[in-house]
Amino acid sequence: MRRIDEKLGKIAGGRYGPRDFILTFCKDADLLRGCSAAGRDPDGRLRSAPSYRADMRRVIESDLADIVLTSLSNAEVFSEEGIYARSNVTPAVRLTDNTDIWQVRGGRYTQFPAMPFRSARLESVRPVANLGLYALSFYNDIDIDHATLRAYAEFRHSAAAVGLRHFLRVADPRIPVDTGDEDYAAYRNDVLTRSLAGIAAKERPQFVEVGYHGPRAMEELAGWDPARVIFGLTGCREGTTRDCLERLAQGERYGARTASFSRAEFECEDPVLMMRAMRRVVREGMSSREAVQAYHADLEAAGLPPLRPLSEDAELTVPLLRANHSRAA
Repeated sequence: MRRIDEKLGKIAGGRYGPRDFILTFCKDADLLRGCSAAGRDPDGRLRSAPSYRADMRRVIESDLADIVLTSLSNAEVFSEEGIYARSNVTPAVRLTDNTDIWQVRGGRYTQFPAMPFRSARLESVRPVANLGLYALSFYNDIDIDHATLRAYAEFRHSAAAVGLRHFLRVADPRIPVDTGDEDYAAYRNDVLTRSLAGIAAKERPQFVEVGYHGPRAMEELAGWDPARVIFGLTGCREGTTRDCLERLAQGERYGARTASFSRAEFECEDPVLMMRAMRRVVREGMSSREAVQAYHADLEAAGLPPLRPLSEDAELTVPLLRANHSRAA
């Protein structure tokens, strides 16, 4: 039994403790940015795919992540190397690369609603992983959302046929969504749980990631059907390291039991040290400010220059997080 299976069992059974929180490290930017995925070296040249995979190996070997999410091509490389056979980390493959994540140089795809798309063939995924990510977004548009859910239904049928499990990510759209007098979080919660209600247990996602919209929205989802649906957080997209860690602290406090982290969405100096900081917040109950201070101490010990001075990086800059900080302190 992999570690995540034990944790999922405890969470669904009402026996959750901070050590059962599930962290997913996402290293799937090659499906988003192509050659630009790995960033640049000190000379300004784009880093190669092998150097990109080196970051993944460090995280896998650190044992700080429960799940490492990659493209199918990188999952095949790691399967051939046998790295997961020596680890309790669960490999996962990104199963959807919808058009809204095509973040290529000169591209305009992110300016429009997502169109469902899958590069990876499920029968090719199954030999290297038995878990994958399915991602979608809701736009309150009948044609778009109908096509989105139809594609998801077709996927579940195919996944069940090959014995592939999945977790679901419901990402906040990158373009405005008109929900009338209701806020987006209320709309999102209703349309998501409505969509899950008709899915048989054998096809349901292992857990569902959502964007953080404050305590009320998180508590509403977490308390909806906790024995059957586990909710967690999508990756942080904005702010300082304090914002990233405070978002995690608030999310966990109000019912999130999983979280993703991606350097493609949130730039950090070192992924292993960042995952360590996240574990300190959840597992040890360290405050977000204390965790930022510890993170900067780790950077100094490793000889890594910080992207921001500690005084700036320890600030809460996201209004939603500032507004709810006193409740989560």
